[in-house]
Amino acid sequence: MKLLIASDIHGAADWCARLMDAIDAENPDRVVLLGDLLYHGPRNDLPEDYAPKKVIGMLNGIAEKVIAVRGNCEAEVDQMVLDFPCMAEYNILLDPEANSGAGMTIFLTHGHVWGPGIHNSVDVWPELPQGSALVYGHTHKKVNQMSDSHPGITVFNPGSVGIPKDGTHSYGIYEDGHFEFRVWDE
Repeated sequence: MKLLIASDIHGAADWCARLMDAIDAENPDRVVLLGDLLYHGPRNDLPEDYAPKKVIGMLNGIAEKVIAVRGNCEAEVDQMVLDFPCMAEYNILLDPEANSGAGMTIFLTHGHVWGPGIHNSVDVWPELPQGSALVYGHTHKKVNQMSDSHPGITVFNPGSVGIPKDGTHSYGIYEDGHFEFRVWDE
């Protein structure tokens, strides 16, 4: 199973267009969107390329591939314009082939209700079996590590597509039980 994982687009149309190109190039089985898709939010400056209507069109064009969760900037109006569910606090994927066939539970969330307590994500963990992954967004900062507080659990944050707070626009790839970043050149 190959997943492309993206978070925090925040209505940035030019960066979302780059994401669409990445989806074409990577050819993932599914596209995971970890919230904050259209609105920039009161804590963020307006992205230079802010055009949520353009982002709506691009995301709806891949609706059949999308698995999404709600970010802290999503509202009911977002669900009214998007052709895929985007209001769940979390979602869970199972990869039965990962970890040498032992399988992997992948817990998907934004980071404001459930999260590992890294950067400004909340420190509220779901019950997860050994070998699982907690995948979140919200902080706009990339993370790929084993949890200190929950041994045997991988923590992954792909960073931000639209408003990075660690200096680089990015997304993530999951394949064969492993996570990695893809960083765009400016």
